Amino acid sequence: MAFDLEIAFEPVHEFMNSLHSYICRKSHKKIDLAPCWAQETKERLTPEFARLLDDMLVNGDWGFAYLTAFVAPEGLGVDGFLDWFGQLSTHDLIELFAANGNEFPEEDIEVFHEKTIHLFRQWHEQYFEHVDPAILLALEQEKQDRLRRLTEIDGEEFVDETTNGMLFKPLPEIEKLVLVPQYHFQPLNMVAQYGSMLVCHYNARIYLGDEDLIPTHDLRLLRSLGEKNRMKILKFLNQGPRTFTEIVSHLKLSKGITHDHISKLRSAGVLYAHFEGENLTEYSLRRRALDQLQERIYRYIEEG
Repeated sequence: MAFDLEIAFEPVHEFMNSLHSYICRKSHKKIDLAPCWAQETKERLTPEFARLLDDMLVNGDWGFAYLTAFVAPEGLGVDGFLDWFGQLSTHDLIELFAANGNEFPEEDIEVFHEKTIHLFRQWHEQYFEHVDPAILLALEQEKQDRLRRLTEIDGEEFVDETTNGMLFKPLPEIEKLVLVPQYHFQPLNMVAQYGSMLVCHYNARIYLGDEDLIPTHDLRLLRSLGEKNRMKILKFLNQGPRTFTEIVSHLKLSKGITHDHISKLRSAGVLYAHFEGENLTEYSLRRRALDQLQERIYRYIEEG
């Protein structure tokens, strides 16, 4: 591969992922957490903090906050991370952001720091420290499984298998791709570029309590195919990679409806999503998912 590949997981990564999942309100109906998760979480928060989160946007400031989870020393745990972040000086923050290709206005950084540490501490106290420990254990196990798998297959195939269909174009400015398993934002993914580092929070396909059922991911794959416009998309992409605009034009549907169909196919793993840095540029057909479907169905039917 043209860039270094790293598999990372620290509890602070899921801490940040859970907060992102809550403030990204437009995704609440798309994630695998129970539809009532956001509302039930809100009811556990103090009214003041709930209003603060209601006013938050997934914008530039959030991108700076998110970066801190990936530049903090390893092994701190969430409490240690909060202590580390709280002790950073204004100068430390400016240098930290600049070293990762991001310039923060110096006159605003003190206010940013105060607001962000308050945000982090309140989210931890009111939500994250009460999260089921099995989630973090499963994510750590996923990291270890991925590290072993990386010794068995090459980098490009590994990224495809791990992310369920994300392809990252080699770019001169990208030196490292960091793959981080995530639970709260499943089945969606998050990609962010910080200087020469590209971070991908991927859907780890962890479904606690699925042991006696057909896996959620396999059900998603089956359901994604049961709609004529999605089959039209697959047939169109069989001709080669296409941009979102080209797919919209081909289907003659609205952008919103087309995006919803594509999202369901992506979540099922039957599409490749092509990225240049953090920008998604086009889609193509991921045949391997369809090839594996019949085997998975028979395996489920024949078990027990």
